[in-house]
Amino acid sequence: MLCLRHIYSFALRRCQFRTLSSDTLLSQLNSCTTEDQVFDLVGKNKAKLSEKHVGSAISLLWKFQKEKSYLLRNIDYVKNHCQFLTLRILAENKIEFMDNDLLVDTLYNVMRFSLPNLSKFAMCLNDQHIYFSPLTGKIADIVNKNLDSIQDTRVLSVLMVSISSVTSHSFQKRLIKKAEVLLETANVIHFNHARRMVQFLRNIRQTYRPLLEKCNKVFLDNPSQLDLDNISILLGLYQSLQFNNTEFRIVIKQKLTEIIDDCNNPVSFAKLFAALGPMAGPEVKERLIATALLVVEEFNCQQALIVVEAMEEMECRNSHLIQKIASLLHKYLDKYKPIELAKITQALLLLHCQDTELYTKLRQLLAGYLQTNVMPTEISMLTRVLSMLPSCQVDEVVINRVDAVLPQCSLSDLNSLATALVRWIHHDRAHQQSTVRPYAKLLQKLSNCGYQRLQKASDLDVLLEELRHISGEWFEEMIIEETISTCQRLMDQITWMNLLEFSSFLMKTNYRCTPLLDRIASVAAQHISKIYPSGIYTILLPFAIMNYDPPQSEEFFETCIRHFSSHLGCFEPHLLVLLGYSLAIAEYFPPVLINAIFNVDFLGKLDAQLETLPESLNWRVRLRLMELNRAVCLECPEFQIPWFHERYCQQVQRKGNGNTNIAQEQIHRMLGEILGGRQYAKASVLTPYYYRIDFECILDKNKKPLPYMDQNIVLADLVQWGPDIQLLGKKGLPPGAQRIAVEFLDSRSFCKNSCHLKGKIVMKKRHLEILGYEVVQIPHFEWNSMELSSKDAWMQYLKKNIFETK
Repeated sequence: MLCLRHIYSFALRRCQFRTLSSDTLLSQLNSCTTEDQVFDLVGKNKAKLSEKHVGSAISLLWKFQKEKSYLLRNIDYVKNHCQFLTLRILAENKIEFMDNDLLVDTLYNVMRFSLPNLSKFAMCLNDQHIYFSPLTGKIADIVNKNLDSIQDTRVLSVLMVSISSVTSHSFQKRLIKKAEVLLETANVIHFNHARRMVQFLRNIRQTYRPLLEKCNKVFLDNPSQLDLDNISILLGLYQSLQFNNTEFRIVIKQKLTEIIDDCNNPVSFAKLFAALGPMAGPEVKERLIATALLVVEEFNCQQALIVVEAMEEMECRNSHLIQKIASLLHKYLDKYKPIELAKITQALLLLHCQDTELYTKLRQLLAGYLQTNVMPTEISMLTRVLSMLPSCQVDEVVINRVDAVLPQCSLSDLNSLATALVRWIHHDRAHQQSTVRPYAKLLQKLSNCGYQRLQKASDLDVLLEELRHISGEWFEEMIIEETISTCQRLMDQITWMNLLEFSSFLMKTNYRCTPLLDRIASVAAQHISKIYPSGIYTILLPFAIMNYDPPQSEEFFETCIRHFSSHLGCFEPHLLVLLGYSLAIAEYFPPVLINAIFNVDFLGKLDAQLETLPESLNWRVRLRLMELNRAVCLECPEFQIPWFHERYCQQVQRKGNGNTNIAQEQIHRMLGEILGGRQYAKASVLTPYYYRIDFECILDKNKKPLPYMDQNIVLADLVQWGPDIQLLGKKGLPPGAQRIAVEFLDSRSFCKNSCHLKGKIVMKKRHLEILGYEVVQIPHFEWNSMELSSKDAWMQYLKKNIFETK
């Protein structure tokens, strides 16, 4: 059906009675010959008009217009008539009573008078959750044909949201471009109009940054409307789109902090806690937690849900609040939908909640929903969450349910199910249980379904959507080869429009496929002007991380650098740091970028932004800034950028884990034997500029080991910047002596299924050589090979690599 009808029996009887008793009015309408006669009848019979009368009146008004020549039409007179407004309101109010034909006819006729009328009509349908009906498609078709004539941001934004579910990719692009034009040319842009445009992008899952930036400016230009409700909505939209704007976050953080004392009811405080908590500093977090402890028992089920999700994001460790929120959630469990139960389970586990009884109830509810559910996505989600629960005993019904749904699953669903099966297999092996075989058999069937889905794939955009959130052991071990093969088969479909998403996917795989990387470089170079400048980071990252130079590599990098160099202002501070670091790996140090990052104003902006970012991203950006600082100091001393990360590195060093693996312990023992004692080989050495190397030894000019007790070199003396930096590594050594750095390289140092070193490892070797080291790298696949399966073979291998250095 075209519309959603909630007609209760009483309403239906009333409608039927009214229609039967007013046939005379319908006849009178049909006998009208002018617009004024129609309006006169409408004005006199407002209370008697049924949906059929409204539809008939509107049809007549358009019929009269069609019968006139173009010059004699008086559409403006009709649409501005007070009784036409009455008809529009009645049409909107009587949607529920209209059958399909009447709805379409009414829409068709109203549309001839005004696009604003259509937008109101579309909003009514949207409010009734009519997203995919032929009627919504009809509206989309009308908007498509009349898009150029829309000049009102309200009308456009309402229509964009209302038809977002039935728009093609090309139509979405036209809507986005139209929205951009109106935002640039309109004198006044209302807050809600921009908000709906962002909502449209969320609905179609497109992070189109130019439009997002323009909408974000509207929000910042209207600070009075950034209240708690609007902030909550925008944060949710931005999170879905993975859009981050420093100025926006700083503004809303300040606004939210100012209203903490005013949020004294559960409704507003729950929103405040969810919005402010994840970006708050330690003191504000303590204030929020203290207040939450006072009001937690007043939360309803939805408020409790958003608070526990925020606690998860905040990595809250307040055991008292965790216990209280868990107790409250336990009381409400029967009220939650399956997806909400999944969110609760994940949050409680990550918060290290210890409520066994609560987990038991969650397991019962999740298993119950799983057994009755028919949606593959929900079944895979429920299965994955069930597997996360402690001591989960898997019912045979669950296994059968998974088995039955496999052929209908997307790759994303299969990945979720595989994650659960792998987790159960590991659990049973650890506890020496005998139920591994059914899981393994099901996992093989699941993998076969994945192969088949990949082999049938014909649309790269659809494939990328399924691969967007895939990760984990099953993907990396079972189907990555087939996935890359499928991408190669479809690589002609890589365009500038899906380039960023494809590049991001390839980066996550850590799979060095040169034809695909060459295609990315080719498309990027050809369409560089169409790519939003900040997107260059996503394009360059796989080349830097996987240490690959495409054909005409220098030209490719220089093209990308020129494109973003004049648009550094559109980068978020943290993204500029990440871009600089990725280029440094590839041995590119654009002066405009380096000077933009290493100045007091920028670093101040970066610090302000980092205070609003999640802790994990905050830590990563600070680490990358240090690594970029180190790379510039070592490789580009002519920039005269000071080394200012001494204290930071000392803090990181104190938190270091110092873990070693079996191979490293073997190498250390053997180095002692080869060199004449353990005093000749130092483990876990900290170099100037705080590189940590596995082992260090020193050979004199005759290749004889020198013991460390004779070395009195102070680390701090070696840390400086200047034109003579390449000489510093020799400082304090006897003439002709040489430092040797011995590094064991595990699988993380290489690209997937490859012996090719990652860019970061190559950069480290480059920097150690600048510091005066000879670097001996021991790849895991050589150390653990059949050729080196005895102690004598390992000893010979080490001797050859250490003593035959130049």
